[in-house]
Amino acid sequence: MHFETLKGWLAWQESLHPQSIDLGLDRVTRVFNALHNPAPTKPLTITVAGTNGKGSSIAFLEAIYLAQGYKVGAYTSPHIIHYNERIKINAVPVSDAQICAAFERIEAVRDNISLSYFEFGTLAALDIFSRSNLDIQLLEVGLGGRLDAVNIIDPDATIVTSISIDHTAWLGETREAIAYEKAGIFRPDTVAITGDIDPPNTLIDCAEKVNAQLLRLGEEFTYHQHASSAADILDESKDNYNPSFKSVADERPNPPNQNSCCTGWDWQYGNSQLCNLPVPHLKGEHQYRNASSVLTAINTLQDKLAVSEQAIKQGLRSVNLQGRFQLIQSQPSVLLDVSHNPQAAQALIDHLQAEFLQMPVHAIFTMMNDKDLTGVIGLMQPFIKHWYISPLDNPRIFLQTELQQAFVQCNIGQVSLDFSDFLAAYSAAETKALADQGIILIFGSFFLVSEYLTLFSNPQGQ
Repeated sequence: MHFETLKGWLAWQESLHPQSIDLGLDRVTRVFNALHNPAPTKPLTITVAGTNGKGSSIAFLEAIYLAQGYKVGAYTSPHIIHYNERIKINAVPVSDAQICAAFERIEAVRDNISLSYFEFGTLAALDIFSRSNLDIQLLEVGLGGRLDAVNIIDPDATIVTSISIDHTAWLGETREAIAYEKAGIFRPDTVAITGDIDPPNTLIDCAEKVNAQLLRLGEEFTYHQHASSAADILDESKDNYNPSFKSVADERPNPPNQNSCCTGWDWQYGNSQLCNLPVPHLKGEHQYRNASSVLTAINTLQDKLAVSEQAIKQGLRSVNLQGRFQLIQSQPSVLLDVSHNPQAAQALIDHLQAEFLQMPVHAIFTMMNDKDLTGVIGLMQPFIKHWYISPLDNPRIFLQTELQQAFVQCNIGQVSLDFSDFLAAYSAAETKALADQGIILIFGSFFLVSEYLTLFSNPQGQ
């Protein structure tokens, strides 16, 4: 099979496999082995799994290693606007031609083995990276971990960012079951880092079973935010400086605006510590957990890829990521967030309370039909003045009748449905938000955020 354009390849891949999600490593391993025989030299690899925070963690890793001058490949999913965003080298999406050439090579050895859309993309990323003389490749798990296509690669370090209820049809209905799937990326004699503040026993058990070195946030590594000036920190002797690195923000139902009041933060793992780190541009308490996990991974790989404190600080300052509490400075202001499960919704609530407490919130919303719809809207309801349900051209989106039923079930009355398209929903929200000096919140799906950024391709401000 041959196609002249990336669009043609992707359309064909979507129709090729009977299931959009088909977990399992056998088929993709066979094609990978046929594609790379003998096996190529693997660059240093960090694999990242988790319910939320994977993309942010990859972004932190990418920025820090780039600041040190290394050549970095990053594979993430899904994309926001262009498919090429999934495969980046030195933070630049690879070209259509590179991806099409990789698809050609995959198809030449596939031998009628059925591959899903995601598996094609994963193989293409790995093939491109193997030909690019990378120092390190960063791989984001698409779904779960144990049976996800990226797990055909043995990583040098792994991160599990968080564990919450999501994708229950594939991963199970409890945190314990989901943790087991995510722990499938762990490898013997390899560091396994988790930023989950309460990791299920199954995650711990899996690490012990494969003899991975489990490093837990709040136990083996910690972080601490402070409002002291840099001078206050430097007055302390570095050798004697040993603050209480326990962050209590997770114990508060409504954490304060950490990005406004916090002027720096510290990280510690064993005898290693970094003080007065810059506050990340990516907002929210959870981003300190993600960044702390990333710093721990980087520290454990120092003997393989050394990174300076200067590069870490430069990388933390430079990180930016679309669709994560992304504020568009316009009239009215627009807040974009790809949150699509209760854990992410709670983080969004904390951000709304910290940054927009007195502003009416007009939410443009929809969700994929494998998500916890009532769980998300039930949490968000007290903080939303009015909901605008946007249609999307995607077969995996909840039907309008299903959405309406969920809002009735949650006793939510301020809902507008039956818009012809996203632009109609946005126009209605814009009119109301302008009238009451409110803010437009667009959340619930990567696809919804993509609709806005595609239509308004040059939004002003971040």
